[in-house]
Amino acid sequence: MSHHTIDVSDLRFEYPDGTRALDGVSFNITHGESVALVGPNGAGKSTLLMHLNGFLTPREGSVDIGGVVVTKSTLKTVRRSVGMVFQDPDDQLFMPSVYEDVAFGPMNLGLSETEVEARVTSALERVGALQLRERPPYRLSGGEKRAVAIATVLAMTPSVLVMDEPSSNLDPRARRRLIELLASFEHTKIIATHDLDLALEVCDRTIVMSDGTVAADGPTVQIFENAELLDACGLEKPLSLQGCPVCGSGRIR
Repeated sequence: MSHHTIDVSDLRFEYPDGTRALDGVSFNITHGESVALVGPNGAGKSTLLMHLNGFLTPREGSVDIGGVVVTKSTLKTVRRSVGMVFQDPDDQLFMPSVYEDVAFGPMNLGLSETEVEARVTSALERVGALQLRERPPYRLSGGEKRAVAIATVLAMTPSVLVMDEPSSNLDPRARRRLIELLASFEHTKIIATHDLDLALEVCDRTIVMSDGTVAADGPTVQIFENAELLDACGLEKPLSLQGCPVCGSGRIR
């Protein structure tokens, strides 16, 4: 079985205060798919993502990554397959230099110095940040931090990339670079985002969540052109699919 697959079956999760965040979520993502996860705040997106690499483990239902069911005993294996980029890059960058941050994961795998150096260089080159390797992370811009956070994940050579709001707080140029970067990845990807235009450009498939359930799952363009569905789930069409604000016709190009 491919290590790039994700199978979620009847996943349910309730926080200690009684809040039910996931209520019977099921879907399958196959090798190489790029899938957007959208929905209003509180829909369960972040809770779902945290189940994909074992930050949370299922209380009901199951999560299977490439044939490995996520349990407390399989976390090491699962986390080698699934790389997660958090919404706030500062949650991932904690070492004195960019190089040390990107090297942290490979070093903990017990790789040689030569192998670590090769992985760090490759990951930073991939995100266009090799020139930042000696910089302290706190001196980076928001877009640079995002790129380095992605590099820390790529250095672990994951099969699956999981990203939580990757375009948040980025200026337009940094956002465009991020979109181009994400579009170039051949990994299986699942991206939780409020940026529906990013989802439209990067993801062929979209899963819409509402109140802890899957409200819709299908081709991204088809989902985003369904105004009734989007309205029911507290969403709006991406700007690129909306009519001209001046004449009210056509799409914004």
